[in-house]
Amino acid sequence: MDDHQLARALASGAGDILLKLRESMHQDGRPPWALKDAGDRAAHVYLMSQLAEHRPGDAVLSEEGRDNAQRLTAERVWIVDPLDGTREFSEVPRSDWAVH
Repeated sequence: MDDHQLARALASGAGDILLKLRESMHQDGRPPWALKDAGDRAAHVYLMSQLAEHRPGDAVLSEEGRDNAQRLTAERVWIVDPLDGTREFSEVPRSDWAVH
């Protein structure tokens, strides 16, 4: 799988996780801050684990993770925002959020 295919698959996978998470938490009456926190965490964990599995030699800079200075000398770096539009994500039924 090339990088473009992987990026698409990972973004879609994270989006699926986020949609299911938001639906279940909203149905349970969870407050918006809980959706924000859970969404950021779930998408970040998924993307980091998948990139580690599929591109173990690549560095990752994630908006939700700790920066690792080794990325500055890495040959390849993935730059991700696991949940762009976190506030919008927590305002059901808004759909103007994304995985980048």
